[in-house]
Amino acid sequence: MTTATVMDPEAPQPVPMPALPTPAHQGQVRATTPDGRRAEKEILLHSREFTAEDVTRSWAYTLSTFLILGALSAAAVALPTWWLRLPVSVLAGLTAVRTFCLFHDYQHGAILRQSKVAEALFFVFGMFIMTPPSVWRETHNYHHQHNAKLIGSHIGSYPMLTPSMYAALSPAQKLMYRFIRSPLNMLLAIFTVFGVGMNLSPFLRAPKKHWAGLLCLVTVIGLGVGLGLAGHFDAYVFGWFIPMAVAAASGSYLFYAQHNFPGMNVADRSTWTFSGAAIDSSSFMKMGPFMNWMTANIGYHHVHHLNATIPFYRLPEAMEAIPELRHPGETSWHPKDMATALKLKLWDPEKQQLVGFER
Repeated sequence: MTTATVMDPEAPQPVPMPALPTPAHQGQVRATTPDGRRAEKEILLHSREFTAEDVTRSWAYTLSTFLILGALSAAAVALPTWWLRLPVSVLAGLTAVRTFCLFHDYQHGAILRQSKVAEALFFVFGMFIMTPPSVWRETHNYHHQHNAKLIGSHIGSYPMLTPSMYAALSPAQKLMYRFIRSPLNMLLAIFTVFGVGMNLSPFLRAPKKHWAGLLCLVTVIGLGVGLGLAGHFDAYVFGWFIPMAVAAASGSYLFYAQHNFPGMNVADRSTWTFSGAAIDSSSFMKMGPFMNWMTANIGYHHVHHLNATIPFYRLPEAMEAIPELRHPGETSWHPKDMATALKLKLWDPEKQQLVGFER
């Protein structure tokens, strides 16, 4: 995926939101939109009620998740047979998705704000999960500010073109566009989305700024080479490569489904609004308790996009309390829903919907 230089914070910072009235003026904001929603400022102000963090709870979830990930990774290395190691390795990969979502919340300033211990912990984790914090903050904060805009939303996200835009591409550009939005790219995400998109490309573009991209590649490749020379390459495969491949592939599809689903809206710059991009262009991914735990509630993605500083454990509470969030566009991990989402390739401004490629 492509990236661009948009900011370089020294520490995690909340995604900027439109200016809001102070609580003293809250009662003055009572306008509604033509579809009956409250004014954007009032919706955003309401969301602030759920940004208060329980630090003890945040640390409990974070430390327990790291302990579980460590135990599963160790078991994947130590178990005696491959048929025992493989399922544990896959489970470690799913737990890495949860850990990544906590990393994501920390980078947004939703949990463990200003904690130097958390900063160090998540930096080390980022090196092993191939996600340098500087690159993630740059591209992901941009994504939050430009989600579902017809022009400019591709940074930190999957590109989206109209049929006419796609028709104007060269054959090589069309092939690349098809590949980026294909299941193959998601299956190979450990190499494409993370190896190239999150590390190599940012480092080559801005080596002083994204030096961690090179450090990350040296770390994970050096780990494999070192274990291989020591005669323990299987430990690398089951302890890091398979979990990372599972986490990268499932995370890449998860991110795709959150912003490419039937009924979503794409707006031009003149009609785009911050709250509209959250409510109409970010999905609610229906999951059971197991996958909600594994993904740290990131399926409540429309709530997260409305206010990225809401801790993950308060997202369901916010969805229930804010009327505009109660009836989102939905998707799921069901194979039928996945197939439907993966067929969506272009935004048709005349039909006002996502469509596939013409046959």
